[in-house]
Amino acid sequence: MLARLADAFPWWVALAALAGWLAPGVVAPAGEPSAVRWMLTLVMLGMGLTLTPGDFTRVLARPRDVGVAALAQYTIMPGLAWVISEAMGLPPGLAVGLILVGCAPGGTASNVVTYLARGDTALSVLMTAASTAAAVVMTPLLTQLLAGRHLPVDGWALLRDTAAIVLAPVALGVALNRLAPGLVRVCLPAAPLVSVLAVAAIVGGIVARSSGAIASAALPLVISVFLLHAGGFGLGYLAGRLLGWDEVRGRTLSVEVGMQNSGLASSLAQRHFPTEPSAAAVGAVSAVFHSVIGSALAGVWRRRSVPGQAEPTVPTSHQV
Repeated sequence: MLARLADAFPWWVALAALAGWLAPGVVAPAGEPSAVRWMLTLVMLGMGLTLTPGDFTRVLARPRDVGVAALAQYTIMPGLAWVISEAMGLPPGLAVGLILVGCAPGGTASNVVTYLARGDTALSVLMTAASTAAAVVMTPLLTQLLAGRHLPVDGWALLRDTAAIVLAPVALGVALNRLAPGLVRVCLPAAPLVSVLAVAAIVGGIVARSSGAIASAALPLVISVFLLHAGGFGLGYLAGRLLGWDEVRGRTLSVEVGMQNSGLASSLAQRHFPTEPSAAAVGAVSAVFHSVIGSALAGVWRRRSVPGQAEPTVPTSHQV
């Protein structure tokens, strides 16, 4: 039952966004920077609980696949975000928000979508873990490089906050999995749903707090975010096939590139660009778009099974 509720993550995110839009006074507290930070920490802790030191050893066993995914993650999406913001002439707040989303690591929802799309779920988990670890350096570095002309970007402060939000809770989760496996086994069944609801609350809260910014820039905001994620899914799949990857790994790379940790992008935008509410709003809209596009794509791919492929097994990392 809990797993089925967690699998409905696109609906939770969409409903939360709608609630934030229709009842901003009620939902806005969930978008307070301190609340967003704690909820995102909870999500990253949940991800860490699903990982063991052995998972990182397995990354070394598939260095080419994981390395290609990390390279694609931090070239396709940041580059695409920059091109879209320049081509559309986005105002500074939207441009920085879009670039922050593009420079974020892969979202852990990609593991669920990969599973539903009949991709390589184990590889997806490894890709997400690798891009999340790399985000501590890559997200602030690329954001400063690509967004610096729009607004002043404090790269060191971004690095510090990214490490605090990402590295610390994931490391704690891995440590708990190692030192208290019994406790983790008790908590793990509820972790996916908790993560889903936390991300949904972040989205709803930021939509509520940014409703004015969203309304004033609705068309460019929606178009730019749609182009970013649709382009990410498409270029990720194309990159895999050009590299000679099979259909299963191609789907996996597509999903991993197309889905971002939008909650992290929103949290960093809130903290570092407080005078530009539209920057955080981009992350909230992004969470809705990549969830819906990814789920729709997974539905199409799930009906097109790969010859000789066994039925997919339940993913080990099953969160948003």
